[in-house]
Amino acid sequence: MYEYISGRVAELTPAYAVIEAGGVGYYLNISLQTFAAVEGRAEARLFVHFVVREDAQVFYGFATAAERELFRRLISVSGVGGGTARMVLSTFSPSELANIISSENAVLLKNVKGLGLKTAEKIIVELRDKMTGIAFDADSPTAGQGKGAPDEAVLREALAALAMLGFSRPASDKVVRAVLKDSPALPVEDVIRQSLKKL
Repeated sequence: MYEYISGRVAELTPAYAVIEAGGVGYYLNISLQTFAAVEGRAEARLFVHFVVREDAQVFYGFATAAERELFRRLISVSGVGGGTARMVLSTFSPSELANIISSENAVLLKNVKGLGLKTAEKIIVELRDKMTGIAFDADSPTAGQGKGAPDEAVLREALAALAMLGFSRPASDKVVRAVLKDSPALPVEDVIRQSLKKL
């Protein structure tokens, strides 16, 4: 029904973006991959996956069509909902995820919050033959580029994002501080991604 939404970036966090198009603000759930691609931009075009449930209508937004296609393939697996698929795409870049699935590395995949070993194995079994036909763009153009933000600002933003993703403050605080201690110059999206792998 919706292919993409293009407009002004009215609000952006590591968990969601508000894109204003035609005078309407669209709230889109996003992954860290998309956050990294959109961060710092005044305007953006996000590819959309629209979910209508009995109790809600939810937009998911993606910086690339390839990321959206991966999301759609993930939610096609029984037991994997939109929140879990978004968490998978926040923990691993599209190319990393493709490699994990093709190498059948369920142990690494199960490190995603909310994903047990059985579900990770099910994702691999159901998707390993369906990974062809996705044209991966280079992973986020902003990945690995420091923004020069002070540690405290990065710490606050990372903790806020992890709280929105459902992690407790004490556990997040400990992990984020450890990541920043090892790599103080990391941009916030990489701090969050590394923290997700450890939580």
